[in-house]
Amino acid sequence: MRIAAAGLTAFVRDIFIGEGCAPEEAERIGRYLVAANLTGHDSHGVIRVPRYVAWLREGEVVAGRTPEVVSDTPAFALIDAHYGFGQTAGPFATDLGIARARANGVAIVALRHAGHLGRIGEWAEQAAAAGLVSVHFVNVAGSLLVAPFGSVDRRYSTAPFAAGFPVAGGEPIILDFATSAVAEGKVLVASQGGKPLPEGVLIEPDGRPSQDPRTLFGPYDGTAERDNRRGAGAIRAFGEHKGSGLALMCELLAGALTGSGTAGPGPKRFCNGMLSIYMTPEAFGSADAVATETRTYLDFFKSARPAAQGGEVLLPGEPERRTRAQRLAEGVPLPDPVWATLLEAGRPHGLDGETYRG
Repeated sequence: MRIAAAGLTAFVRDIFIGEGCAPEEAERIGRYLVAANLTGHDSHGVIRVPRYVAWLREGEVVAGRTPEVVSDTPAFALIDAHYGFGQTAGPFATDLGIARARANGVAIVALRHAGHLGRIGEWAEQAAAAGLVSVHFVNVAGSLLVAPFGSVDRRYSTAPFAAGFPVAGGEPIILDFATSAVAEGKVLVASQGGKPLPEGVLIEPDGRPSQDPRTLFGPYDGTAERDNRRGAGAIRAFGEHKGSGLALMCELLAGALTGSGTAGPGPKRFCNGMLSIYMTPEAFGSADAVATETRTYLDFFKSARPAAQGGEVLLPGEPERRTRAQRLAEGVPLPDPVWATLLEAGRPHGLDGETYRG
């Protein structure tokens, strides 16, 4: 089924108002989750609603928390989200980084103890829209999902990385990926009737490659909540030793350095840490020179001949923009099991999801 983005956003907003969130925070949760669906990153979209609701009810994430700046210098800030929603902490940290970089040319912002931050490319897009270059290292405390290169044992979170580069007179370059072969959310999507996983992105305890979501989630049935602690296997790191090494740096920079906590060992409260660097092109010299060199190189990059007949060389961010335009026009596609979980989340609050379809 498909649903218009505005209706889907309103439905998610109303679910979280029903769960006790202030309307402004509930609206942010809906807007950012649906924005992930619009870009084609369904793994970070509304499929997360049941999990967010569960975290809220369990006290894992707390509604209404105001992020606190606990360490502050002109070009550096450390922010503690106090386990509030990532959809509140993320834009707060990014706004602060933009303001500090504009004033000083460059800024580093460390964010700790944030609820799930969603699609990290969102914050790179926000910075690029303000004309800033940004780099973001992220980890997930309390989330052991990924096996290091050469291992079958979980030692990492999916440890996302994102970077954004504004392009004068054009669309920004937005690079955004999990350092795992697939995001945990993509395994979740596959388990609920979405796009199947590529072969070999998961690994069984005996070293056999797998694409079966049960490797990560264990046995499940119908629309039952998936719990990655039930699976005996792991997600593999992308790019063999290269992705594994980058994941390690994300854990150290976003988890250990910020004080947010790393993925393990031992039980830890779930939260995101993020270390972000914001830069103004003007800090490096002539903004016009940067713009000219950027445009010249991107044209050169795009002129590369496609390997396949009829293929196309795409810049990071182009697939997301095309998907966003298509889904805004045609509606957001949702597998039936995902829509069923949303309907179920709305029922305790007297919400009929079908009325939001327009």
